[in-house]
Amino acid sequence: MYAANRLINETSPYLLQHAYNPVDWRPWGEEALRLAQEEDKPIFLSIGYSACHWCHVMERECFENEPIADFMNENFVNIKVDREERPDLDEIYMTAVQLLTGSGGWPLSIFLTPDLKPFYGGTYFPPNDMLGRPGFPSVLVSVANAYRTHRDRVAESAEQMAQHLIEATAVKPGSGELSYDPIDAAVEEMKRRFDSRHGGFGPAPKFPHSMDLSLLLRAYRSTGEEKTLRMAKFTLDKMACGGMYDLLGGGFHRYSTDDRWLVPHFEKMLYDNALLARTYLEAYQMTQNPYYERIARETLDYLLREMAAPEGGFYSSQDADSEGGEGAFFLWTPQQIAEAVGGKDARAVCRYYGVDEIGDIDGGNVLCAADEEKSIAALLLIPQEPLAQTLRNAREKLFAVREKRSKPGRDEKILADWNGLTISSLALADAVLDEPRYRQASEKAADFLLDKLVRDGVLLHVYKDGRMHTPAFLSDYSFLVNALLDLYETTGTMRWLREALLWNRRTIERFWDEKDGGFFFTAEDGESRIVRSKNPLDNAVPSGNSIAILALARLAAMTGDGGLRERAEKSLLAFSGALNRMPSAFPQMLCALDFLLSSPREIVLAGKKEDLHSYRKSLFASFLPNKVILYAYPEAVEELVRLAPAAQGKAPLNGKPAAYVCRNFACRQPVVSVEELMEQLLE
Repeated sequence: MYAANRLINETSPYLLQHAYNPVDWRPWGEEALRLAQEEDKPIFLSIGYSACHWCHVMERECFENEPIADFMNENFVNIKVDREERPDLDEIYMTAVQLLTGSGGWPLSIFLTPDLKPFYGGTYFPPNDMLGRPGFPSVLVSVANAYRTHRDRVAESAEQMAQHLIEATAVKPGSGELSYDPIDAAVEEMKRRFDSRHGGFGPAPKFPHSMDLSLLLRAYRSTGEEKTLRMAKFTLDKMACGGMYDLLGGGFHRYSTDDRWLVPHFEKMLYDNALLARTYLEAYQMTQNPYYERIARETLDYLLREMAAPEGGFYSSQDADSEGGEGAFFLWTPQQIAEAVGGKDARAVCRYYGVDEIGDIDGGNVLCAADEEKSIAALLLIPQEPLAQTLRNAREKLFAVREKRSKPGRDEKILADWNGLTISSLALADAVLDEPRYRQASEKAADFLLDKLVRDGVLLHVYKDGRMHTPAFLSDYSFLVNALLDLYETTGTMRWLREALLWNRRTIERFWDEKDGGFFFTAEDGESRIVRSKNPLDNAVPSGNSIAILALARLAAMTGDGGLRERAEKSLLAFSGALNRMPSAFPQMLCALDFLLSSPREIVLAGKKEDLHSYRKSLFASFLPNKVILYAYPEAVEELVRLAPAAQGKAPLNGKPAAYVCRNFACRQPVVSVEELMEQLLE
């Protein structure tokens, strides 16, 4: 093992994985950037994350190679960045690589001038030249020579790229009025790209586009068009039956390498599982199909079991690799199945999970729901109910055996934004499934964020091993605000509404673009970068702008504050040009647009907390996404009216708890039964 480099004192598991490379890695910061200026050396910037399989491969092949490391140390200032800790840097330089090469991914490998302007880059580079692809040593030599002998060309290329980045990240405000047109256009595009055989959209690799599915559910609710619902249901069914879903332990892997959702890329990300759990909960609200309830429960139970930090909050990811290689923890052979469940049951279990001698990866099988129970029962000439019990018992046995294997590594940093997504999903699960343990976990996580990740009124992005750092980004603030609103609507606890209003105000103060509308990704008083973007695209996680707009719209409906609604509308108009050009790139923002245009219903429940439980339960039993809920408890009504004047005058009727439904500044007659409330909402 080599001596430790300058990453040894970092908190990021990804950076610590490289702390004993012979490469003289430095963390991003003033010291490294000043060194590049003083020594007039180009910067080699390597960006990845701890669960990234190809990041590990490039480390083994290149960064642990001493001759390669010696050349890097002599000719470059080498900086390693965890993309999850610094999404601002990842966004800028990923855009640069996409402009340079037409594609992107991780590991992200990019060369910068000392003034941080990119001039060459790519993703994974092999250790040797192969099949027309330059090896990493060849790239290093070419870049170093170009910087020494053709400095003027490098400077010109870097300046041009900086200008392209400014243009690529600029937002050109649209004009006109907001309409449902981009929602309709996005749904039509999804219809064209829909895979009617396996579900999902487009060819392999396939990602679980949870926000697309949530948008389809909203479109169906608005239009009643059956195809939109069928696309969502079929995709949800296929994803949960495939190997991308962990049938033994719950939770989804990051994506499927094939078009059948069978062989995944095995890392599990907190954000994927938070978003997918929410979408399955919404599908359950829409259809009342208990299968969707089960997948949502299992996914959230996986998070509580594997990803919850003892002090509160949730860890970031589990690795794709474990002892034995990528995916080894999740693979099975027929012999292993027989040893775990017993020879008598092995045939049925192998048939159900699609396990055979050939396997999917080096003889190992990814478990999937390969056949229906009734088909297996007919084939094996056994009754279906005993078979179902056999499979339930087998799952418990297989899980117990798997728990004894060497587990994939876990990235135990806690990120504010991803935790915001998780809090939202757990809060919804508490309301939909009436499960107090989900509420307890969501409130514990929110307490953790507000206690551990706030310093002098400023939110921070990262917590790890008792250390918190990196000023938070727009996504941290907006996801937190939205999560606090979800907590308030599902628990009725005034504290969460109070905190949501406070952090929404701070979001506006730090990120709002007064000139054109919308929010910048980084705070105005933050570190200087070559561009300050307002990226509205919804990628693997929603954009900070999409959730900020939704939070503004929700708070406007709750409080009657027209200024908040104006900011939401101005933001959507700021992005309307892009929304109309490529609507399917903005599924979460289109959900926010749908909320705003729908004139959401404002529901005030007045009475004692214990008397309103049945009202809350009914409100979350159905899929009613475009609503807000206020709780006028006797002990909290004075503060509620101060924060949300719409609650003024809303009180129990004749000693009975009452519900008030308002819309567009007009209220219906109050009702004193759940049945009457649902009649008003479902008209």
